[in-house]
Amino acid sequence: MKELIGQKELDVILNRLCCELIENHGDFSESVIIGLQPRGVKFADKIAKLLLDKFQVSNVKVGSLDITFFRDDFRRRDEPLKANQTKIDFLVEEKNVIFVDDVLYTGRSVRSAMDAINSFGRAKSLELAVLIDRRFSRELPIQPDYSGRRVDAIAEEKVQVNWGSEKEKSGVYIIRSNGNE
Repeated sequence: MKELIGQKELDVILNRLCCELIENHGDFSESVIIGLQPRGVKFADKIAKLLLDKFQVSNVKVGSLDITFFRDDFRRRDEPLKANQTKIDFLVEEKNVIFVDDVLYTGRSVRSAMDAINSFGRAKSLELAVLIDRRFSRELPIQPDYSGRRVDAIAEEKVQVNWGSEKEKSGVYIIRSNGNE
């Protein structure tokens, strides 16, 4: 496991992304943040907390969207998928929706989110904020509007984001699937 981003740089990236969001969305009265289940939700919550605590943007609405049954591969698995919870307790109709996910890899999760959000109304616009953009792995023509860091990782490598807890520190790591560090 190799550390790509430590806690200090992660804090800088989060602050920069919040500033970019404020620049484009102002007081968020016409915008909402939706974290993609499962890993985008913690990232969305971190952004919302920072917008409120540090930048005094009190109008931020945050939700979570489960895309499990909108994925194009959910029937191709040997074991049944377990759905996550969708929590959107506000209208998305005519709002600027900002999807938030930790890692953009093939683009399939974002495509699924675009299908899933239609169940909640017609958004005015859709944007994508990601912590990590694995830009050379895309299978669909999907690009982030906001990106913390671009990472060039080969297919055998996994990018893992740890948001930390009492026992572990936050950071972004590359893990090689063949077991070599």
